[in-house]
Amino acid sequence: MRNAVLLQNGLLLTTDNSAGIGEKEADIVHVDDEIVAYFAARVTLVEQWAAGAHPISIIMHNFSGNKSWKKYLTGIEKLFIEIEQPCPVVTGSTESNMEMLQSAMSVTMIGEKRPTSNEESTWCIYGKPCVGQEVLMDADKIADIKKIWDGIASGLVQRVWPIGSTGIEAECKRLGLSCQLNGWDISKSAGPATSVLLGISPDRMVEAKVHFGKYFEEIN
Repeated sequence: MRNAVLLQNGLLLTTDNSAGIGEKEADIVHVDDEIVAYFAARVTLVEQWAAGAHPISIIMHNFSGNKSWKKYLTGIEKLFIEIEQPCPVVTGSTESNMEMLQSAMSVTMIGEKRPTSNEESTWCIYGKPCVGQEVLMDADKIADIKKIWDGIASGLVQRVWPIGSTGIEAECKRLGLSCQLNGWDISKSAGPATSVLLGISPDRMVEAKVHFGKYFEEIN
């Protein structure tokens, strides 16, 4: 498992947070709260998939004030609409007693394990590393969450491993992979999992290249 916690009852917990990004004047990156929640949920969902699970419950912690709750909720729901799956019930709380100068929120998902394949995989990278405003400006370059889910559902994708702030090379090392990618910045942060490592069945590589299209390349 990557950044997942296995609970005693067999459920898996993953989480992601965001701070200084949103609609407040003092935020470092100014973007709609709906988009903030969408990407926080996106990271948390991909972490679920990396652990071989899918969420059944979502908890949201909102430090941005009451007016942000609905937008955050809409962002989370948008993610599940995108993959054409029911959105689990979202619960949580809002800090309404103290007015924060900057936006802050987190998304936690509790998921159930799904059957996973133990077959040999060919590791590939999908989606270019993007961070900050690049995530919105270069949206066509980031990993398409619907394509990843469809790949998982069809058995095309056997394993998922999101790229975080340490970059492609660091995550490859965690998996024991030697990373050689021409034309890719392998040390750059991938922000909200804009790049994802995918384990593909070796005999389905041609199909995978057609399915994922541009910004999909085999490691090494």
